[in-house]
Amino acid sequence: MRAARNVAIIMVLALIVAFLPRGDNFAEALMTALTLGLLAGIAWMLYTFSRENQLTLATLTDGRRAILYGAFGLIALLIAGSDKMTSTGGGTLLWIVLLAIAVAGIWRVWMDANTLS
Repeated sequence: MRAARNVAIIMVLALIVAFLPRGDNFAEALMTALTLGLLAGIAWMLYTFSRENQLTLATLTDGRRAILYGAFGLIALLIAGSDKMTSTGGGTLLWIVLLAIAVAGIWRVWMDANTLS
């Protein structure tokens, strides 16, 4: 029953986009709202993560903290500029490389912070 309800919701939204005047504007507004919800969820997750790991973040050296925050900032910029960057093949490749660099920086700092030495 739940699956039928979900399919019905999707069908109603598709009908709005397909047959109502300015349905494309509705679809764009819906995608914008979903994107903002995703970004708000990511921001809340980062806030919660920083509150739960205050001691770990406080014991990082300034260089490692700069790498960590810089990587998160790079990811935010990549999300913000994804439409422009992914419009060309080279931009898409650069976007993927920059995302990999940011993830690798976060992973490296996290592994160094949680390794006993």
